[in-house]
Amino acid sequence: QVQLVESGGDLVQPGGSLRLSCAASGFTFSIYWMNWVRQAPGKGLEWVSAIRSDEDKAFYADSVKGRFTISTDNAKNTLYLEMNSLKPEDTGVYYCAKDLRPRGTRSSGEYDNWGRGTQVTVSS
Repeated sequence: QVQLVESGGDLVQPGGSLRLSCAASGFTFSIYWMNWVRQAPGKGLEWVSAIRSDEDKAFYADSVKGRFTISTDNAKNTLYLEMNSLKPEDTGVYYCAKDLRPRGTRSSGEYDNWGRGTQVTVSS
């Protein structure tokens, strides 16, 4: 049974940093594209970043490029999102999501498992 559990969300001031974690279990973590997707208050889902650790490849949305870094610890089956220079518009619930199919050249945009999310609030 696939499980994804996020943690690390908090209230932080603009310009601050946070590291989110997503503990994964129940599947071969390294061969799937793993994604971070966020939802701002009153808005739709926004894809943030994806990584496939066995290929050491990562992609980012333009809105976070240069500020966020996605990574994994395969020994712990854990996905991370290091967020720096946070802005109020980064506020939202952050979810980790597993791609529907393994491998592929990039994230498919189709996800079959989601965590419950962790709240990030950027405010002074």
